[in-house]
Amino acid sequence: MSLLHLVDPIALQSPAFELAGRTFQPGVHWYGLMYALAFLSAWLLGRSRIRAGRLPGVDEAGFGDLMFYGMLGVVLGGRIGYVLFYSFGDFLANPLMLVKVWEGGMSFHGGLLGVLVASWLWSRQRRLHFMDTMDFVAPLVPLGLGFGRIGNWIGGELWGKPTDLPWATVFRSALPQDLAYLDDAALRALHQAGQLEPYARHPSQLYQAFLEGVAMFALLWWFSTRPRPRYAVAGMFALLYGAFRFLVEFVREPDAHIGYLAFGWLTMGQVLSTPLVLLGLYWLWRSRRSPTLQPG
Repeated sequence: MSLLHLVDPIALQSPAFELAGRTFQPGVHWYGLMYALAFLSAWLLGRSRIRAGRLPGVDEAGFGDLMFYGMLGVVLGGRIGYVLFYSFGDFLANPLMLVKVWEGGMSFHGGLLGVLVASWLWSRQRRLHFMDTMDFVAPLVPLGLGFGRIGNWIGGELWGKPTDLPWATVFRSALPQDLAYLDDAALRALHQAGQLEPYARHPSQLYQAFLEGVAMFALLWWFSTRPRPRYAVAGMFALLYGAFRFLVEFVREPDAHIGYLAFGWLTMGQVLSTPLVLLGLYWLWRSRRSPTLQPG
């Protein structure tokens, strides 16, 4: 039998209050906590690499500046990328939706572009080679990606295609409307009776959490334990993420308003990941004749 996903996306609920005739009930969402864990893990890992001299000439204060730039890049790039890649039509109809971050919608590829721009600006300010910065940053990112995908799973979003595998999961948000609005007890009863099995899906968020988070972190951290030629670590990151994301897209449900772009299987995620694979291969090829930055 499949698993039934009934996790509350709100970790901490605050008392409700009224303002301007409207009732508000703020709370701390698990997704926000996952973002906090992502930045915390990057900070702790990066600080250990700074102390080991893996980015010569940069101290912990300088790394703090890089983290600030990076956080801005993730948030702004992720939101702008989502709007451009997945909801451009909605943006043209209502440009203000760009700032409605509380309604959800973040893109990894947009966030990556934001981090690249932020890291370039920081590197230029510090007079460092941009790729030395990217090689330093790359191993800090995967754990944050894993936390983000766990946040997607908790929120019951970005689920996979239907399946009958033993770990298939029934997500409330993937049910027809007449079922999605039932209370938890009613859904549990239907699930126990086997009536929700046709709606069981791949928990693709957890696949991505393992591949993009655990596996990629282990490989990149091991790969970067000793100095590598310039471009090598960043190239490995781009190659691994692009390949893992391309594969998971085969079992992940495409965005309903976009669907498949070609061949009955090509998704927007695969289109955006293909350049990453090519870029990773190019950077790895270029690393063969590049200098190696020695720890300071």
